[in-house]
Amino acid sequence: MEKIRANARQHMDDGPVTSSYGADKEVVLKLLNDSLAIAIVCTLRYKRHYFMAKGIHSEAVASEFAQHATEEQEHADTIAERIVQLGGVPNFAPDSLASRSHSEYKEGGNLIDMIRENLIAERIGIDTYSEIIRYIGEKDVTTRRIFEEILASRKNTLMTWRTCSTALMVDCAVTLKNQ
Repeated sequence: MEKIRANARQHMDDGPVTSSYGADKEVVLKLLNDSLAIAIVCTLRYKRHYFMAKGIHSEAVASEFAQHATEEQEHADTIAERIVQLGGVPNFAPDSLASRSHSEYKEGGNLIDMIRENLIAERIGIDTYSEIIRYIGEKDVTTRRIFEEILASRKNTLMTWRTCSTALMVDCAVTLKNQ
């Protein structure tokens, strides 16, 4: 017990990165900063879709866009906080966001296109975060748990967009049939 206490005092300034930290900190920081870019790009895309949503179903869909923009911003904040905890610097540089993000900023011309772009982005996020979780494994449990929470959120969002997409397509087909 004394050795643990002495070791803690000696490395107090290292924050959560102790001698037992099993991950490559630089790799984890890069993964976190790339994920930060994903969350920021997704926030911006959802915000644009919120403001540009038009049409008969736009109010309900715009509300979903706004909710998911807020969730993505929360993911960005959580990721940035973890970067700082690990002794890194969150990269918010706008000039490199698109190149660091796995998700694209696609505008979409109508509600169906916007939903489709968000479905694609959520799928990319799910695949990306699943790979990160596998890579981190037990080497950094705190970071892994953050990514697991974001992954769960992404899966829920994917289901929301699938439901919206199906409902819109059915409604559009009925409308066209009745014309």
